[in-house]
Amino acid sequence: MTHATYTENRATTAVPERTAVTVSPAALTGRKYAVELIGTFLFVFAIGTAASLSGALAPLAIGSALMVMVYAGGHISGGHFNPAVTLGALVRGRIGARDAVAYWVVQLVGAALAGWLVRWVILPVHDTALTLSGHAMGAAFVAELLFTFALVYVVLNVATSKDHPNNSFYGLAIGFTVLVGAFAVGSISGGVFNPAVFVGTAITGLFAWSTIWVYFLAQLLAGALAGLTFRALNPADT
Repeated sequence: MTHATYTENRATTAVPERTAVTVSPAALTGRKYAVELIGTFLFVFAIGTAASLSGALAPLAIGSALMVMVYAGGHISGGHFNPAVTLGALVRGRIGARDAVAYWVVQLVGAALAGWLVRWVILPVHDTALTLSGHAMGAAFVAELLFTFALVYVVLNVATSKDHPNNSFYGLAIGFTVLVGAFAVGSISGGVFNPAVFVGTAITGLFAWSTIWVYFLAQLLAGALAGLTFRALNPADT
């Protein structure tokens, strides 16, 4: 067979078309919630084990874990894995109230399951949980407020902005924000930046439950402020 004949045969060979798959709205919604559950579970499990076993390299492992989970699930659910991020997206107008509430539920459930699994995998668990009082409490509040704001602000700008519709760096930027925060203020607040992470790590014994209000207040306030800041700086992108 000559080259010309081979080329002609290739050109006239029918290529079967892909059959379009119709997915119901309920199935699409279920996929989003499943991705948020799985991603939060794996992320918090990585945090619990890294914080217990990885020492000085824990922030690198944690930032990398978030990065890969965001890349894995971002195209389906947005890759929040963090109630503060979901709140920022709600304020920004990227997600509806019904989905936001469902995201919060599955994120907290995934984090709790991860926390209990870490307790089972790593024995013994931490004997002394991080508690806060006086100046340490105020310092932890400020640290969590600033870096949770930074995290949500970065997420909204690199993953939801119309100016970056098809970028490939969003996961790296988000993971590195957590990495920087963990190195910068990890010794002050523990570098949580995420209400779901607090729940999971409190179950493992890293944090005292009595401090939950400090973390939740700082993180959720930061998420709302980041959403408002995005709206103020991007009035045409809301």
